[in-house]
Amino acid sequence: MSDQQNNDRSWMIAEVSVVPGVRDVVVFSVDGLLLAGSPGLGRDRAERLAATCSGLQSLGRALGQEFGTGDGLVRHQMIEFDGGFLFLRSADGAHLAVVADPVVDPRQVARAMQAQVLKIGAGNLSSPARRETVL
Repeated sequence: MSDQQNNDRSWMIAEVSVVPGVRDVVVFSVDGLLLAGSPGLGRDRAERLAATCSGLQSLGRALGQEFGTGDGLVRHQMIEFDGGFLFLRSADGAHLAVVADPVVDPRQVARAMQAQVLKIGAGNLSSPARRETVL
Protein backbone atom coordinates (compact mmCIF):
# COMPACT_ATOMS: atom_id res chain seq x y z
CA MET A 1 0.00 0.00 0.00
CA SER A 2 1.41 3.35 -0.99
CA ASP A 3 1.29 6.41 1.25
CA GLN A 4 -1.26 7.87 -1.17
CA GLN A 5 -3.55 4.83 -0.76
CA ASN A 6 -3.19 5.03 3.04
CA ASN A 7 -4.11 8.75 2.93
CA ASP A 8 -7.12 7.96 0.76
CA ARG A 9 -8.27 5.41 3.35
CA SER A 10 -7.54 7.48 6.45
CA TRP A 11 -11.30 7.94 6.92
CA MET A 12 -11.43 4.22 7.79
CA ILE A 13 -9.65 4.88 11.09
CA ALA A 14 -10.59 8.51 11.76
CA GLU A 15 -13.42 7.99 14.24
CA VAL A 16 -11.53 5.52 16.43
CA SER A 17 -8.16 7.29 16.31
CA VAL A 18 -9.45 10.26 18.31
CA VAL A 19 -10.70 8.23 21.29
CA PRO A 20 -8.54 9.08 24.34
CA GLY A 21 -6.07 6.29 25.06
CA VAL A 22 -6.07 4.80 21.55
CA ARG A 23 -2.50 4.36 20.28
CA ASP A 24 -2.80 2.49 16.99
CA VAL A 25 -5.57 1.47 14.59
CA VAL A 26 -5.56 -0.83 11.57
CA VAL A 27 -8.19 -1.99 9.12
CA PHE A 28 -7.50 -5.38 7.56
CA SER A 29 -9.02 -7.89 5.18
CA VAL A 30 -10.13 -11.36 6.23
CA ASP A 31 -6.82 -12.76 4.94
CA GLY A 32 -4.79 -10.29 7.00
CA LEU A 33 -3.87 -7.71 4.37
CA LEU A 34 -3.42 -4.20 5.70
CA LEU A 35 -5.93 -1.75 4.22
CA ALA A 36 -5.38 1.30 6.45
CA GLY A 37 -3.29 2.11 9.47
CA SER A 38 -2.34 4.83 11.92
CA PRO A 39 0.28 7.16 10.45
CA GLY A 40 2.74 6.74 13.33
CA LEU A 41 2.56 2.95 13.39
CA GLY A 42 4.89 2.33 10.45
CA ARG A 43 4.23 0.03 7.52
CA ASP A 44 6.00 -3.08 8.90
CA ARG A 45 4.38 -2.93 12.33
CA ALA A 46 0.96 -2.20 10.81
CA GLU A 47 1.25 -5.23 8.52
CA ARG A 48 2.31 -7.47 11.43
CA LEU A 49 -0.60 -6.22 13.52
CA ALA A 50 -3.05 -6.83 10.67
CA ALA A 51 -1.75 -10.36 10.04
CA THR A 52 -1.73 -11.24 13.74
CA CYS A 53 -5.27 -9.94 14.23
CA SER A 54 -6.46 -11.94 11.23
CA GLY A 55 -5.07 -15.04 12.93
CA LEU A 56 -6.88 -14.14 16.15
CA GLN A 57 -10.12 -13.75 14.17
CA SER A 58 -9.56 -17.20 12.68
CA LEU A 59 -9.01 -18.73 16.13
CA GLY A 60 -12.16 -17.00 17.37
CA ARG A 61 -14.18 -18.43 14.47
CA ALA A 62 -12.88 -21.93 15.21
CA LEU A 63 -13.84 -21.57 18.89
CA GLY A 64 -17.27 -20.23 17.90
CA GLN A 65 -17.89 -23.13 15.54
CA GLU A 66 -16.83 -25.68 18.14
CA PHE A 67 -18.47 -24.23 21.23
CA GLY A 68 -21.02 -21.69 19.94
CA THR A 69 -24.46 -22.15 18.50
CA GLY A 70 -23.99 -20.55 15.10
CA ASP A 71 -21.49 -20.45 12.28
CA GLY A 72 -18.65 -19.16 14.45
CA LEU A 73 -19.09 -15.51 13.55
CA VAL A 74 -16.78 -13.36 15.69
CA ARG A 75 -18.08 -9.88 16.41
CA HIS A 76 -15.53 -8.59 18.89
CA GLN A 77 -12.54 -9.64 20.96
CA MET A 78 -10.55 -7.95 23.70
CA ILE A 79 -7.10 -8.93 24.93
CA GLU A 80 -5.37 -7.32 27.90
CA PHE A 81 -1.57 -7.42 27.94
CA ASP A 82 1.14 -5.67 29.95
CA GLY A 83 0.95 -2.08 28.79
CA GLY A 84 -2.44 -2.02 27.15
CA PHE A 85 -5.34 -3.63 25.36
CA LEU A 86 -6.11 -4.99 21.91
CA PHE A 87 -9.68 -4.60 20.68
CA LEU A 88 -10.95 -6.36 17.55
CA ARG A 89 -14.29 -5.63 15.90
CA SER A 90 -15.87 -7.08 12.76
CA ALA A 91 -19.09 -6.35 10.93
CA ASP A 92 -20.18 -6.66 7.33
CA GLY A 93 -16.75 -7.87 6.25
CA ALA A 94 -14.89 -4.98 7.88
CA HIS A 95 -12.17 -5.86 10.38
CA LEU A 96 -10.80 -3.21 12.71
CA ALA A 97 -8.07 -3.55 15.35
CA VAL A 98 -7.23 -1.01 18.04
CA VAL A 99 -4.24 -0.99 20.39
CA ALA A 100 -4.96 1.15 23.45
CA ASP A 101 -3.21 2.33 26.58
CA PRO A 102 -3.84 0.51 29.87
CA VAL A 103 -6.07 3.38 31.01
CA VAL A 104 -8.85 3.59 28.44
CA ASP A 105 -12.64 3.50 28.50
CA PRO A 106 -13.51 0.20 26.78
CA ARG A 107 -17.12 1.32 26.22
CA GLN A 108 -16.00 4.43 24.37
CA VAL A 109 -13.60 2.39 22.23
CA ALA A 110 -16.31 -0.20 21.51
CA ARG A 111 -18.86 2.44 20.46
CA ALA A 112 -16.39 4.16 18.14
CA MET A 113 -15.29 0.83 16.64
CA GLN A 114 -18.88 -0.26 15.99
CA ALA A 115 -19.68 3.00 14.23
CA GLN A 116 -16.47 2.78 12.20
CA VAL A 117 -16.90 -0.81 10.96
CA LEU A 118 -20.45 -0.05 9.90
CA LYS A 119 -19.20 2.94 7.89
CA ILE A 120 -16.47 0.85 6.29
CA GLY A 121 -18.74 -2.08 5.38
CA ALA A 122 -18.05 -4.92 3.00
CA GLY A 123 -18.30 -2.78 -0.12
CA ASN A 124 -15.14 -0.87 0.72
CA LEU A 125 -13.13 -4.02 1.44
CA SER A 126 -13.93 -6.04 -1.65
CA SER A 127 -11.94 -5.96 -4.85
CA PRO A 128 -13.61 -4.71 -8.00
CA ALA A 129 -15.04 -7.40 -10.26
CA ARG A 130 -12.74 -8.62 -12.99
CA ARG A 131 -13.77 -7.79 -16.50
CA GLU A 132 -13.63 -10.54 -19.02
CA THR A 133 -12.10 -9.71 -22.32
CA VAL A 134 -13.28 -11.36 -25.47
CA LEU A 135 -10.52 -12.38 -27.84
